[in-house]
Amino acid sequence: MIVKKFLVIAVALATGVFCLAQTEQSQVIEHGGTGPYKSVAIGDKSLPTHMIYRPENLKAYVAENGKIPVLLYANGACANNSLEMSRLLSEVASWGYIAIAIGPYMDMPDDAFYNQWKGVVRGWYPETKTVAIMGNGERLTPYTEAELAAQAAEREAAQKAAAAAAKKNKNKKPVVTVEPQFRTYARQLLEALDWLTDQNGNEESEYYHLIDLEKVAAMGQSCGGAQVLGVAHDPRIKTCMIFNSGIGEMSMSGASKKSLANLHTPMLYINGGTADVAYNNANGDWGRIADNIPVVKISTLDGHHGTYYEAHAGAFAVVARMWMNWQLKGIVGDSALFMNDEYEKTFYPDWTFERKNW
Repeated sequence: MIVKKFLVIAVALATGVFCLAQTEQSQVIEHGGTGPYKSVAIGDKSLPTHMIYRPENLKAYVAENGKIPVLLYANGACANNSLEMSRLLSEVASWGYIAIAIGPYMDMPDDAFYNQWKGVVRGWYPETKTVAIMGNGERLTPYTEAELAAQAAEREAAQKAAAAAAKKNKNKKPVVTVEPQFRTYARQLLEALDWLTDQNGNEESEYYHLIDLEKVAAMGQSCGGAQVLGVAHDPRIKTCMIFNSGIGEMSMSGASKKSLANLHTPMLYINGGTADVAYNNANGDWGRIADNIPVVKISTLDGHHGTYYEAHAGAFAVVARMWMNWQLKGIVGDSALFMNDEYEKTFYPDWTFERKNW
């Protein structure tokens, strides 16, 4: 009997059932956001596959407001880090949310963040913008003809070098390596929620009875939007936010247009307009979503990169925060951004808003 008891404990420890939250690393991003609860980004030893963004003083938030709602986040390109959206997640957390993003903890200094976005913004520059100003004040313009030509020449040289190497080694047996298409999977969103559920129920955890598991949102950008659609059927998820994404006719990362039949929550789609590579996919989803699912679709002029590179992630972060305030916290005033024509025309005159099934 004693042997069996120790065996059960060993299995439980191996599966993480008894694994308590343990902050191992942390950093403050953009001064902790603009919200009333300064945020911190955390790497937790018991959840090494994810990164956590939350108010630094979580207990103070809960004492003032009650249990904190949850945001599950999947990255653009289905990447295994949340660097590109770190400013948005930090900003949202500062308004009273705990956000868990796919990808292990990593240091996210300003230079790494802006260097990553610089090429993305210039490479996907929408014609509707004359200039893009990053959060560090740097002004970006589209790649010039000379820069594009230099990039093309660099690619051509690399291709020639690869062809020459292949010719030289034609008699050698090639080493074939197959890289996975993506390094992450949709189920990781639910694994984060499972972890939070365990922590919330364990009286020895720092998250004990602090998490509102009845108020959970899932959000994904680009490929991450497909991952959200892949798990959107889970009844614990109360709303979904699909940023610069849509499944359209594609099958990707566990989702296809059949996934739209499994939706059960209010949905928000926001894209960067006709300059956004996901624009047509988002429109395709809009036409397929069932008549009993409330949906808002916003089209901006920002292209596929949104405003994530701006200070505190710009207007796209405001949209995310106000949607969750309405859907999860019941702050009816914030519904104006999505439901009030006059509000939309006054504050976002260049955006197109569509809604149905409300």
